[in-house]
Amino acid sequence: MAKVEDAIASFERNIEAQTGKSVEAWAALVSARGFEKHGQMVGWLKEEHGLSHSHANHVAKAAMRDASPLPTDDPLSPLFAGAKLGLRPMYDQLVEAVAAFGDDVEIAPKKANVSLRRKKQFALVQPSTASRLDLGLILKGKPPGGRLEASRSFNAMFTHRVRLSDPADIDAEVLGWLREAYEEAL
Repeated sequence: MAKVEDAIASFERNIEAQTGKSVEAWAALVSARGFEKHGQMVGWLKEEHGLSHSHANHVAKAAMRDASPLPTDDPLSPLFAGAKLGLRPMYDQLVEAVAAFGDDVEIAPKKANVSLRRKKQFALVQPSTASRLDLGLILKGKPPGGRLEASRSFNAMFTHRVRLSDPADIDAEVLGWLREAYEEAL
């Protein structure tokens, strides 16, 4: 079975064969028009140049990707960009503590948060606001109290949430809850 990359390359060759222009050339034309929205780009390509919807959609995505490339060296950059940049040291502090629990910890960045797993997921770190990280924990049977809140609407996969606004909030109590969640994730 062909790889996804092979299928994309084939699709892009078909676009060039059918239109006489490469995806890069089409993306440059779209960018020169100054469109800001994907739908505007697709509509213009279809109406003005007769591209099929799938070809126009692919070109619009390429133009948008070229206009704002994602950093490839650090998958956490989008999570801790702009106003949330100041939260990165707290995240690093949490991950350093979790890594010391054992060599079976998996740290998996996602689009909006970072999953912490062992054999099962046991925690989640999420930059929720410009001034707060939320730490989701799976601590079955542990009653909430004080800073250890019931998860409620934060994330249904987790039993508890701890709000962290300052590096000092990552104290022995929080690290104890984190270790407890880790140990239960067998």
